[in-house]
Amino acid sequence: MKLAFSKFKYFVVLTGLAFLTGACRPLPEPGSAQANSTTTITLSGWQSSPSENQLVKQVLQQFERENPTIRVKYEVINSEYMDVIKTRLIGDVAPDVFYLDALEAPALMKYNVLEPLDDYILPEFDLADFQPTLLNAFRYNGKLYGLPKDFSTLALIYDKNAFAKARISQPPRTWEEFLATAQKLTVKQPGSNKITRYGFGLAPELARQTFVLQAYGGRLKTPEGYAAFAEPNSLKGLQRIVDQYRRDRTAAQPTDVGATGGSEMLGQGRAAMVIEGTWAIPYFKDTFPTLQIGTAEVPTINGRRGTMAFTVAYVINRKSRNKAAAWKLVAYLTGKPGMQTWATQGLALPSRRSVLQSLGYGNHPLYAPFVRGASYATIWQAGETLPTLRTHFNNQFVSALLGEQSLSEAMKKAQDTANREIYLAN
Repeated sequence: MKLAFSKFKYFVVLTGLAFLTGACRPLPEPGSAQANSTTTITLSGWQSSPSENQLVKQVLQQFERENPTIRVKYEVINSEYMDVIKTRLIGDVAPDVFYLDALEAPALMKYNVLEPLDDYILPEFDLADFQPTLLNAFRYNGKLYGLPKDFSTLALIYDKNAFAKARISQPPRTWEEFLATAQKLTVKQPGSNKITRYGFGLAPELARQTFVLQAYGGRLKTPEGYAAFAEPNSLKGLQRIVDQYRRDRTAAQPTDVGATGGSEMLGQGRAAMVIEGTWAIPYFKDTFPTLQIGTAEVPTINGRRGTMAFTVAYVINRKSRNKAAAWKLVAYLTGKPGMQTWATQGLALPSRRSVLQSLGYGNHPLYAPFVRGASYATIWQAGETLPTLRTHFNNQFVSALLGEQSLSEAMKKAQDTANREIYLAN
C-alpha cells in the first residue's frame, strides 16, 4: 500500500512521545541475566543478486560467532521496500536495524523515528575514517542517525570490442567527444534505417540526470524544497539528452530494445556505452562473462565534471527493544573487518577510506574512475521532498523523450504538479 507523505508525518507527531520514552530505556548491566541471555534482533534490507544475499549471510554468521549471545534474523524486502518499512514503523513492528537509502533519510531523520548513534560511538570506532560526504547524508540537526555501509558513483562503461571495430582509441572526455563517439558506435542494419546497436543506452530518470541539469547552472530544487527543473538553466543540460535521443538517434532507452536496464543493453550488444554504477561490474562478470568492458569518468558537460553518488546506511529503529545488540551489529557491519568482508565482491565501494585503500579499488582499472568521481559527485539526496520531485520528473521526462510534448512543456508540467503536491503536504 502506498503511504501518503502526510499520513506518515501525522503518525510521527502522534507517537513522538513514545519514541522519546523508548530512547531513554537503560541498557542492561554487564553480567546481568538479561545481558547473558540470547537476544534476537531483526535486520531488513534488499538485495540486487543471490550472490549479494549469500555474502550478507556470511558476514552475519561471522558476527554471530563473535557475539554468541546475539542472533540476527535477516529479511530481504525487494518489493516496495520503503513502503513496507514505513508501514511497519506505523504498526510498531519495524526491524531493529534496516537499510536506509540517502534519498529517503531526510524524512525519517526529521520525524524522529531513528535512534541517534552519537552516544554509542567510541573513539576506537574511528568515525573519521568514513568519507565525510557520506556521513553528512545521515546527519540532521547535528546528530548522526546512520552509518553508510557502502557507496557508488556513476561512470562511463563501454564495450571495448565495439570501440576497436569503430577504431576509437580512447573513451570520450567531453560531452562533444561523447556525442561524436556515440555517432560512430551507432550501427544500422545494412540497407535499412533500422538501428541494431545504439551508441549510448540512457536511463531517463532523475537520479541519472541531476548532474546533467546542473551542468549549465541549473538546479533541482529551491532552498524551500520546491522543484526548479523547469528553469532555463536546468533545461539547457536536459535538452542535450533529448536532442541526442530524438534528433541524432544515437541513444536509446532500455524499453526501446526490450531490455530492463542500461547494463542489459550493453551486455546484449544493443548499446556500446552506458552510464552505470559499480554494481554493473559483477553483473557483467556473472551474466555476460565474454563481454570486454572498460570504464572512464563521466564526460564533462559545459566544461564541468559531474556524476552522482548513491549511498545506503544501517540505521536503528528508535523503538527497538534491543538497542545494545542492534548497535553491536551496526558497529560490526560498518567496522573495518566487517566492511572489508562485505566490500570484496565489488558490488559497491566501501565507505571507509582505509578499507577502500586496502582493497585497492583506487588503482583497479575498472573501479578507479568510480573512486575518482567521489571527489566531485552530487549525493543523491535533496531533502524530504526528493521522492515527490523524482516521481513527477520521471513521468514527464520520458514524455519529452518520446516527442509527446516539448521538454519545456514537460518540465513545466512536472514542476507545477510536484510543487502543488509539496505545498498541500506542508
